[in-house]
Amino acid sequence: MPHLTAAGALRAGAAVGMGVGVPGYAHPLLAPAEWAALARPGAPVHWAVLDVAGGPGDRPDPHCRKTAGLLRRAGVRILGHIGMAGGTRPYEEVVADADRFLDWYRVDGYYLDRCPTERTDLPEVRRIAATLETLGDDGAHLVLGHGVHPYPGYAETADQLVTFSGPWDEYRWSQAAPWTADYPAEKFVHLVHGVPRTHLEEALRVARWQGAGTVFMTDHRARPGHNAPFQALPGYWDEIVSRIGRGVSE
Repeated sequence: MPHLTAAGALRAGAAVGMGVGVPGYAHPLLAPAEWAALARPGAPVHWAVLDVAGGPGDRPDPHCRKTAGLLRRAGVRILGHIGMAGGTRPYEEVVADADRFLDWYRVDGYYLDRCPTERTDLPEVRRIAATLETLGDDGAHLVLGHGVHPYPGYAETADQLVTFSGPWDEYRWSQAAPWTADYPAEKFVHLVHGVPRTHLEEALRVARWQGAGTVFMTDHRARPGHNAPFQALPGYWDEIVSRIGRGVSE
């Protein structure tokens, strides 16, 4: 179990608004139950990522458009999935994907997957983020999908940073970077797969101790040839909703 520092204790107490961020279920035709579950009244869902075909696709998808509308009416924020390829995609391609997501699915923001983490890449990520934030009438909610702790300057670039994405065996012994204590819990996202039901409460407690306000926990595991543990509904979805809804016990 990670050691609870004084800073961690303060962040844990501040994480009263913990909710779920869904990094991208399978296509609505393949995962109808997953998408429908997000629209249930009272589900503490902060956002869900729409990934049509590694991005917005080549043309509007009627099934994805219908699903996006359903979630929007339920009050769930929809984010378009944009691959950053570790910072190698050209600026123009990223912005074009964002425009299509907005035009076709009226997304509320963007999830920049495989976002770079180094200080040298920060200026270009800032440039992209500044452009995406101007799209739409109400701005855009931006989540940088680093998967690890990036250079601290990224925290001022977007609404949220994914500072952990990986298996439970690593997460349970992980530590938050000291600089994260300077920010509120709603700044950070943790995505954890392979969490047994018997360790769900422990995993949620680790998230609170480390100051993550948005989480996704699943019992599915990454397997060779099927590295998509987040694309299906966790076997204990109702339990996650219940535990987060009433707050994780200290």
